[in-house]
Amino acid sequence: MAAKTVLVTGGAGYIGSHACKALKKNGFLPVTYDNLSSGNAAAVKWGPLEQGDIRDRSRLKEVLLRYRPDAIMHFAALIQVGESVSNPSTYYDNNLLGSFSLLEEARAFGVRHMVFSSTAAVYGIPQTDLIAESHPTNPINPYGNTKLAMENMIRDYASAYGFSAAILRYFNAAGADPDGETGTAYRVYTHLIPILMQVAGGERSEMQVYGEDYPTADGTAIRDFIHITDLVEAHVLALNHMLAGKGDLLLNLGTNKGTSVKEMLETARKVTGKPVPAAMHPRRAGDPPKLAADASRARQVLGWEPHHSDISNIIATAWQWQQKLQSHGIEGAFSSGKLKEAS
Repeated sequence: MAAKTVLVTGGAGYIGSHACKALKKNGFLPVTYDNLSSGNAAAVKWGPLEQGDIRDRSRLKEVLLRYRPDAIMHFAALIQVGESVSNPSTYYDNNLLGSFSLLEEARAFGVRHMVFSSTAAVYGIPQTDLIAESHPTNPINPYGNTKLAMENMIRDYASAYGFSAAILRYFNAAGADPDGETGTAYRVYTHLIPILMQVAGGERSEMQVYGEDYPTADGTAIRDFIHITDLVEAHVLALNHMLAGKGDLLLNLGTNKGTSVKEMLETARKVTGKPVPAAMHPRRAGDPPKLAADASRARQVLGWEPHHSDISNIIATAWQWQQKLQSHGIEGAFSSGKLKEAS
């Protein structure tokens, strides 16, 4: 019996490449569709790469006709909050119009299932200690607005045109493949843990910490970090849930707890053995004191449990990947084989 085919938009990126590995491990054929604007061709190892933009409907037609996928995992999107504020037109063009093109072509080719990569940014400023799926959605930036609009569009299409959709809202994806086969390789890093690793590796002079007067135990902001391996496992479980005819999903993916920036900083120092200098700055406007998921529904519905998301393990795998990047360069890091253990 031939493996079911999954079209993975953005499959050459950080989360997408890990998802492709998880799909292959679970008996699927992942086909990466990526314009390589931020992804890396060398990260595509577990199935074919088809270069193309989700706004290019003629190219989408070619790829869908060639592979006739059973499902789509949709990761392709612009994700930088600050950039979305300064240049919202690009975000609405890529994220919203691109998703519309993808949905239209998927409908034309009879694709019956979609797993969508959404975000906690759709909730805006949290009103509760742990954010459940029932929390009001009120994004505070164009990035979050586009993601919520994409969610609504996917739900409307699923309802009207009879396909199933899994919308997965995640908080802070972190860490790297434990085997060292893939990891983060953005051209510009804006997320906490990759920046910490660059400081530990000597590529940056210090970590910038924004706010140490929050109403938290140590004064720094708290975020919910989930290991990338756990995250993509949930995507495969969601896909299998839909393939089994069990219906649509709207789920948070997180750890039901948070870690402060100072805790993360101290863990990075301990795991890497490096001093990891930090400089304190005033809070940034719009940054809430705490963002953490109530992900109990994903556990109940999918039987999912995040086994890799201990903070020390997240840092250890991220550090392995950072060392590999420094030793081999971006292309070499993806092609130089597995890491057996941390250095």
